[in-house]
Amino acid sequence: MRNILLSAATVLLAGSTLVGSAQSAELPKGAAHNVVLVHGAFVDQTSWQPVADILTKKGYNVTLVENPLTSLAADVDATKQALAKQDGRTVLVGHSWGGIVITQAGDDPKVSALVYVSAFAPNVGESLASLSKAGPPTEGGKAIHPDDKGNLYIDPKVFPSAVAADLPPEIAAHLAASQLPLNHVAFEAPVTIAAWRDKPTFDVISTKDKLLAPEAQKSFAARMKAQITEVAGSHASLVVHAKQVAEVIEKAALVK
Repeated sequence: MRNILLSAATVLLAGSTLVGSAQSAELPKGAAHNVVLVHGAFVDQTSWQPVADILTKKGYNVTLVENPLTSLAADVDATKQALAKQDGRTVLVGHSWGGIVITQAGDDPKVSALVYVSAFAPNVGESLASLSKAGPPTEGGKAIHPDDKGNLYIDPKVFPSAVAADLPPEIAAHLAASQLPLNHVAFEAPVTIAAWRDKPTFDVISTKDKLLAPEAQKSFAARMKAQITEVAGSHASLVVHAKQVAEVIEKAALVK
């Protein structure tokens, strides 16, 4: 999957990435130096690679968490392991299902700010299953089905239009065919911590998202009192709008 997503980055983001490489690697005074990126369901950590490349070229220490997607506890543990390796203040970022993970893991004292990108944002006692009912039904949401082992997938025929409509069709089709499943145990597990209650929070809302309804995203952001940025993109905004997402993360890095 790495080559697939990097191909998408090359096609869509070459210009902005090259600009980033020409900039100074000296960070703004007082900025958090560390960024930990948590991916969503159905894809792997390379979904964050376009954003990671931009931030790395600007001098940030970027870590991509590899979620096992077997349970909420397992993904939170993977995130906490990544946070344990950070030296100093850290911006913790989650995409989609990753928003659930950072909500639970984000109470770590190293976390100076949270950033949600096209992401679910639960309160204590809420799960992905309950939040999936928070907004109007979506094309992508209705296409999520379990296999005989209880692993959840998005119907490959629906995936391209519902999740990645603004990626090249061949890239979206490859992503649909190489999905990483989310276990139903993770889908149903409620969080016991809502880190956004005590942390500065930012939210990138994808206004053309057909998996997580924009209305639901706005509701989550309002409840968190997050600083909101809207991008006219699909659920794959972290790839298509990597430059704007990176800019929000840089703003979060300046929070003390």
